[in-house]
Amino acid sequence: MWGTEGSSDSKILNFGRQEGMVVVTLDADFHTLLALSGMTGPSVIRIRIESLRGEALAKLLFSVLQICSDDLVKGAMVSITENGIRIHRLPISTLAASAGPLSTRQ
Repeated sequence: MWGTEGSSDSKILNFGRQEGMVVVTLDADFHTLLALSGMTGPSVIRIRIESLRGEALAKLLFSVLQICSDDLVKGAMVSITENGIRIHRLPISTLAASAGPLSTRQ
């Protein structure tokens, strides 16, 4: 998001929720905040492939948005690795968090 440099993770999540946006990040803290808070949004996509830049990153995000659009609209934490995509639907309960992801897609 433009203009969020220096903003706290909580402020970015609140802004995303209020504006109906999906947060895209390399930072694991967003998933942790969502899981601990029990919030139902905003959806967060965490990219765990740090070497991606430019066109490769744009193509990856486009693919993830196509694959996960229904989950993202309903509220989800999406984690992207070299091995695939993991999706946790929101809200995350303590029991659900310990059970693992809702689904894994490759």
